[in-house]
Amino acid sequence: MSSNALPENLTTLKRMVADTPTRPPLGDIAHIGHAQLFTPCPVETVAFFTDFLGLTVVERDGDHTYLRTWDDYEHHSLVVTGREQPGIGRTALRCSSTEALDRRKEAVQAAGLSGQWVEDEPGIGPLWVTADPDGHEIALYHETSWYEATVGQAPELKNQPQAKPGHGVGVRRLDHINYLAADVARSSGFVIDALGARPTEQIRLDSGRIGGRWQTFTQKSYDLVYTEDWTGSAGRLHHLAFATDTREDILRAADLAIDTGVFIETGPHKHAIQQTFFLYVYEPGGNRIELCNPLTRLVLAPDWPLITWTEQERKKGQAWGLQTIESFHTHGTPPVD
Repeated sequence: MSSNALPENLTTLKRMVADTPTRPPLGDIAHIGHAQLFTPCPVETVAFFTDFLGLTVVERDGDHTYLRTWDDYEHHSLVVTGREQPGIGRTALRCSSTEALDRRKEAVQAAGLSGQWVEDEPGIGPLWVTADPDGHEIALYHETSWYEATVGQAPELKNQPQAKPGHGVGVRRLDHINYLAADVARSSGFVIDALGARPTEQIRLDSGRIGGRWQTFTQKSYDLVYTEDWTGSAGRLHHLAFATDTREDILRAADLAIDTGVFIETGPHKHAIQQTFFLYVYEPGGNRIELCNPLTRLVLAPDWPLITWTEQERKKGQAWGLQTIESFHTHGTPPVD
């Protein structure tokens, strides 16, 4: 072998990286700040999040209840809003600076989408509200306030915003959001090109369409997900996900669910895509909620190659556990006829 020849495995690696589309730099979007969930039964939905998942109510304002997980550092992680139909409302993304917010705002407008400034959430500065091509509302902001624990919630560890709850599952943080979309490629392309996310994994159907795509703003393997809406509808939710400390917390959650009447849709199992250990339940309003433990899997490579799964590979179901049940592909909120 000549001195300048590459070993075969390195040649393959270079080819794989070369075949990966150009990625925008990470950094302008720091992370998911919080999400808004619509529900026809807000009292029961709030009780689900406080009693079963262990979130804390920090403020109420009319139809809106603001809740937080114990390890999110901002004022709230979730807004529960009373509406006639369940579904996803606003997804708020914190930008790393005011300059980063301006850059993303300009990129969204260059993509032909408009937005407006609002100041309508406690603990959060001005938000620039727009929507993805499928109609999911997305807000960009930078100014925020750090949560100050109240009496009885102060943690012993000063690098922790709030003491761990002594009841429920005690989920650690809001982890990711899975939207349903009529056109996955278009909506995920907006998140990649205009908001600066990186795609990490995707499903390519036999027809050539992208059936699902996972994007990250951070070194987590994914933050926002788009999967194809079989009804062709727009703006719907597949699920909202909260991260637990350990896999054992998810097993405990399953036991708590059967003791408290929480409906388990499927799990605990392990996904093949993204390798997430999971449990899916429904909150009383009908929205699907995932408890997940993806904390050990990070995307550290700056040139991470986009992993593509075929339709046949996806049909194999989970990495292990029971096969994917039909409702996982058909249930979304708001419901459609």
